[in-house]
Amino acid sequence: MGLIIVLIVVVLIVLYFVAIYNALVTSRNGYKNAFAQIDVQLTRRHDLIPNLVETAKGYLAHERGTLEAVVQARNAAVSGLASAKANPGDPAAMQQLSSSENALTQNLGRLFALSEAYPDLKANQTMMQLSEELTSTENRVAFARQAYNDSVMTYNNKREVFPASFVANSFGFVAAEPLKVEDPAVRDAPKVSFT
Repeated sequence: MGLIIVLIVVVLIVLYFVAIYNALVTSRNGYKNAFAQIDVQLTRRHDLIPNLVETAKGYLAHERGTLEAVVQARNAAVSGLASAKANPGDPAAMQQLSSSENALTQNLGRLFALSEAYPDLKANQTMMQLSEELTSTENRVAFARQAYNDSVMTYNNKREVFPASFVANSFGFVAAEPLKVEDPAVRDAPKVSFT
């Protein structure tokens, strides 16, 4: 009778640790899925930028440096996204993505500020439409980033509490890195006004 009770207790303990492991896996998959939403929105953002630059090229012919900076920043952001997509939550990859996206946002801000000086460009229907789509995408990126960061926090909390920390460390569940925006001025979507 005592052996049966011991076996039942052992089975319950094993089931408890299996439940902890499954909760960690579910949480890790949740933040990876949340990152996939960021990926979708950033890819859309990156796809809009070449059209925006092409539209602006004709009007801003002598502002070649600004246009080239936007294109270079976009290419760096695409590269940063590819690195982060390969390993969502990895601190180095998330830092690279954050830095490249911040640089892209700053260069886009310069492009939009420069376009204010060109009334024909400002009134161009294609430029207005692309700017509106880009602003909408920036908002979606912000929401996706918040959802991702919330998922990362939930995962990190689960892996750090006891006894889940014992299971997490035993099975290689590493901490995930949230996607941060360093520069407070970059935290807002670029202001676009063609009115």
